[in-house]
Amino acid sequence: MRTAARLDAGVSLPGEPGYEKATRVFNLSAPARPAAAVTATTPEQVQAAVRYARAARLPVRVHTTGHASAAGRPMDGALLVRPRLRGRVRADAGRRIARIPAGTTWGEVVREVARQGLAVAHGSSALVGAVGYLLGGGVSFYGRTAGLASNAVRAVELVTADGEARRVDAASDPELFWAVRGGGGGLGVVTAVEVGLFPASQVVTGAAFWPAAQAGRLLPAWLAWSRHAPEEATTSLRIIDLPPGPDLPSHLRSGPVVCVDGAVLAATPDDVRTARRQAEDLLGPLRAIAVPIVDTWRPAAPAAVLGAHLDAPDPVPFIGDHMLLDGLGGDAADAFLRVAGEGSGSPLVLAGFRHLGGAFDRPDPAGGALTRVRGPYAYMASGAPIGPVTGTALREHCAKIRDALAPWDTGWTVPSLVESAAQPQRHLTEQEVRGVDRVRTRVDPDGLFRGDVAPNATALAADRR
Repeated sequence: MRTAARLDAGVSLPGEPGYEKATRVFNLSAPARPAAAVTATTPEQVQAAVRYARAARLPVRVHTTGHASAAGRPMDGALLVRPRLRGRVRADAGRRIARIPAGTTWGEVVREVARQGLAVAHGSSALVGAVGYLLGGGVSFYGRTAGLASNAVRAVELVTADGEARRVDAASDPELFWAVRGGGGGLGVVTAVEVGLFPASQVVTGAAFWPAAQAGRLLPAWLAWSRHAPEEATTSLRIIDLPPGPDLPSHLRSGPVVCVDGAVLAATPDDVRTARRQAEDLLGPLRAIAVPIVDTWRPAAPAAVLGAHLDAPDPVPFIGDHMLLDGLGGDAADAFLRVAGEGSGSPLVLAGFRHLGGAFDRPDPAGGALTRVRGPYAYMASGAPIGPVTGTALREHCAKIRDALAPWDTGWTVPSLVESAAQPQRHLTEQEVRGVDRVRTRVDPDGLFRGDVAPNATALAADRR
């Protein structure tokens, strides 16, 4: 590599401070080890990095917070660009649109839009990068009302393989705008997005916990409620068994628990009473089965949704799995609890379901390549290879649960929920894959970003070149 050109582009090599900063990941079980890396803070720096990569004949990879590092291919021999664009989130209350610089986390976005009395279809963790989540679909706790988060994207700013900065929307480049929203990546380095907002006067949100011994009664009750749940409510049920630690709250120290968490949206002040009743319709029967150990469900400002799901506050190693499921009933509950419930020997930290359906399943005529979720429930599981728990044990148990849930597996997945590049996944039809591939061929004919394409899009795309 030519040192002067590399330094001009702000690119660092292994062992240099800039390299360590750019390659940090949240999932410590899947470290990033590219040939070179840069943290880009301006669109011009992204352009310089892409042009340097072309001159040095290095493929380009992209990540921001590194939550999804295990879902991508190894970065050996590549230049990693980590966008952390300067500037703050700008919310336009009149147009109900926010502009989000790449690298911005959901915590930053939610705080800004809340000042305007608005909300966005954000992730459950304040630390996840907003742009990657949006372009990978995004299944928020508002999604049964708002739909896939990627459908809310109104414009995308990106640097393509020729080093040019572009702003694309439905009018300027409808094909690229369609492909970049859920198409599986590999189209350039996104530097900012504009996303639609919606009114949110209040939410009823929180988490309730019971001993895992109650799972056999609680899971069927939650599934029965979910089949007729209002679209304003998006919830999840999980078995949680965290490793011992001094910072854990007392209710999570004494063994596995069942947790029901989520949010019920009250868009206007007139909706608050209805939202409270809808939350009670769910929680009342569950509380009647058994008194929760802890119950934090309450009316709150929309920003409180970020604390409901108990996502890890610091980088951790984790290995997990994901499927979209259909037709869950008593047989599915029994099959799941035999391999994930109390006494199953599961080494997983968490395993459970998020209720989807509603607007998640309705295609948006103005949406992107991924415009709907093909399954009313998302199964997600994760474990930490720490101490006596090995990565092999976690993978083997994920496979065991996958086999148990196979009768209800739709064969579809959501990109933003995928935990491993090795897991079976499919979020686009073959026709959609071919459509995105045609756009990639146009904007990246030499395959500079080929390694960044999600596995769902490679069988007919990158591997064919």
